[in-house]
Amino acid sequence: MELYQKAEVFNSFNLKVSNLHSIFVEESGNKNGKPVIFLHGGPGGGISSSYRQYFNPKKWRIIMFDQRGCGKSTPFAELKENTTWDLVSDIEKIRNYLNIDKWVVFGGSWGSTLSLAYSQKHPTSCKGLILRGIFLVRKKEIDWFYQSGANNIFPDKWEAFIKPIHKDKRNNLLKAYYEILTGDNHEKKIEAAKAWSTWEGSSVRLILDENFISDFGDEKFAEAFARIECHYFMNNCWFPTENYLIENIDKIRNIPCVIVHGRYDIICPVVQAWDLHKAWPEADLHIIPDAGHSIYEEGIKNKLIEYTDKFIDL
Repeated sequence: MELYQKAEVFNSFNLKVSNLHSIFVEESGNKNGKPVIFLHGGPGGGISSSYRQYFNPKKWRIIMFDQRGCGKSTPFAELKENTTWDLVSDIEKIRNYLNIDKWVVFGGSWGSTLSLAYSQKHPTSCKGLILRGIFLVRKKEIDWFYQSGANNIFPDKWEAFIKPIHKDKRNNLLKAYYEILTGDNHEKKIEAAKAWSTWEGSSVRLILDENFISDFGDEKFAEAFARIECHYFMNNCWFPTENYLIENIDKIRNIPCVIVHGRYDIICPVVQAWDLHKAWPEADLHIIPDAGHSIYEEGIKNKLIEYTDKFIDL
């Protein structure tokens, strides 16, 4: 399936969501179409105009926003008042500001986490969920990617990831990175941010793409991406229990949902999608046999477009 042409933006604005934070919001496509909110990854990843291409611009009213601290939202890379539940509140503020009754929620990677958290908090606001690259924020999943697991598959890229961390502190890489990323040494902070971000970019696709990896090394992108991600993961994304999102599935069980996940996803291993589906068998699960984690991989792209077309009729 071909990506749609990029929908034209017909509205963009900065929404004040707290005394400290303003978030950048844009609307594109058909202003009278079915509303969908796109939740980007990271946390701290920001939106891209290419994300609009997963939706038929004649039928969807596409709402996207930069989550707190990243993209065009301000203050940049700010960690204060920046938690999962702040973002959940922001999503609902956008819905109310735009006078939308219900919308479809689309989220991949961290966006899938946030989609689940938001829908469980505000189930009556959601017509359907389109989820990709499931991330449940359990300790074993953080450890897999940032301590021991994924390094066995990308040992060459791992060397660059651990380079900014002193050998004596490598037994807890998440904590060591957090100390640097929240410290006062700007040079070390940027070095660490680039290494953190590039590690994710290096393992996001089944077949490595060096041009794609280099985008993750952009200094400004990396600073927000690494700081905010590390901040969230150090705090278990503020979920009160280890398995919170699965424990609360009953709140959203009746909402139509599709789960799309690459078989060879190294960042978020497919067992996360499998565990979610076992708890929520009513949701459609599609494991893409020749894909990793990226939204841009062919099989994932095709399945997502298939379901954005289907969900028009919800």
